[in-house]
Amino acid sequence: MNADRHTLPEAADVVVIGAGIAGISAAWFLHKAGLRVTVCEKGIVAGEQSSRNWGWCRQQGRDRAELPIVMESLRRWQEIAGELETDIGFRRAGSLYLCENDAEMANHDRFMSFAPDYGLDSSRLNRAQLESLVVDCPARWRSALYTPDDARAEPALAVPAMARALQARGVAIVENCAVESIVSQNRRVAGVATEHGRINTAAVLVAAGAWSTFLLSDCGVRLPQLTVKASVARTARAPLIFNGNASGSQVSFRRRLDGGYTVAASDYLEVFPSLGHLQFMRDFMPLMKASLGKLRLRFPELQVSNNYTRHRTLNPVPKPKTVKRIKARLADRVPTFKNIELVEAWSGMIDALPDVVPVLDRAEQVEGLWISTGFSGHGFGIGPGAGRVMADLIQNKTVDHDLSRFRLARFSDGSKLELGPAI
Repeated sequence: MNADRHTLPEAADVVVIGAGIAGISAAWFLHKAGLRVTVCEKGIVAGEQSSRNWGWCRQQGRDRAELPIVMESLRRWQEIAGELETDIGFRRAGSLYLCENDAEMANHDRFMSFAPDYGLDSSRLNRAQLESLVVDCPARWRSALYTPDDARAEPALAVPAMARALQARGVAIVENCAVESIVSQNRRVAGVATEHGRINTAAVLVAAGAWSTFLLSDCGVRLPQLTVKASVARTARAPLIFNGNASGSQVSFRRRLDGGYTVAASDYLEVFPSLGHLQFMRDFMPLMKASLGKLRLRFPELQVSNNYTRHRTLNPVPKPKTVKRIKARLADRVPTFKNIELVEAWSGMIDALPDVVPVLDRAEQVEGLWISTGFSGHGFGIGPGAGRVMADLIQNKTVDHDLSRFRLARFSDGSKLELGPAI
């Protein structure tokens, strides 16, 4: 998917910046609508969080405004998986939120107060019902929230497979091609200036994850954003105890296509504000307070900035003690996995917004500038639905979802932000 200045298209109907799940999904639906699309990626396709996440495609536990889009997204995932030559591991195997006591179950009351309104088949399970789903269910889990229609997929396979399919259909996906600036004339998008030359266009979608705030800043758009490091591991082949996604108070695990599990410590994240992010710390104070026991403030390992070629791909390394924490939590919470080897561990940088829901909107400052970013660790599952939404917005079509929750202006119009579900 690489290109140089000789193969870079001179023009496109839409230029998408970022080849993660948000950008590739939008390109997928823009192409289906017949538009000429070019995707510019400073690194490689799905090189950052889109290939490093847990692989959950979940409806369970979503923000109320996100739920209709993610319900559509799972239908879109099913369709996309059927069009790809690669088995991306998409399986509707369900999600479990495991609870040790009544207080933990009560944390899900908010979600259950509206989930049935959307026809979602989520339910509370007692111990006996839980035992019927989880093999050798540890005694500590007394109950669970369960959504049988939730799904899982393999992040390292899914977005690259979508990109290959798009390229085979004629979509230009240009790796190692940083967009250095968005060109505008009379407050209208006129093109993008890349390290390999200019592409003329009247529409640009910024889907650049953790880098979005810097691209938008150059256009006079303020987007408060932080980078949050999450570390994950995978096990060797392991006994099947549950075929879907499961998360408790300290550990999360998801069945993999290779017969192992993707595992993580669900109560531990690290925040790495670069110098450019410090201006947003006040915006994030409510979230930091709400997640006080979960988030750890750290000095930056990697500087996210407007130097887009210095670090083409954010590739943070998990600390040894973090990997030990995951292994210890897994052995303690799920004894069946006690002697199962962790064969690989990795980290990714989540692009978080202050209220933990994304921006799906246009930028009023520049006509033709669109934004799909800030998915706050929840982007993989909702990606295709959000991509379809953005494709319709860019074409000035009516969107059949309420997007007021996702407007950019919520950070500047004096609105009181409502915190979504935790990162």
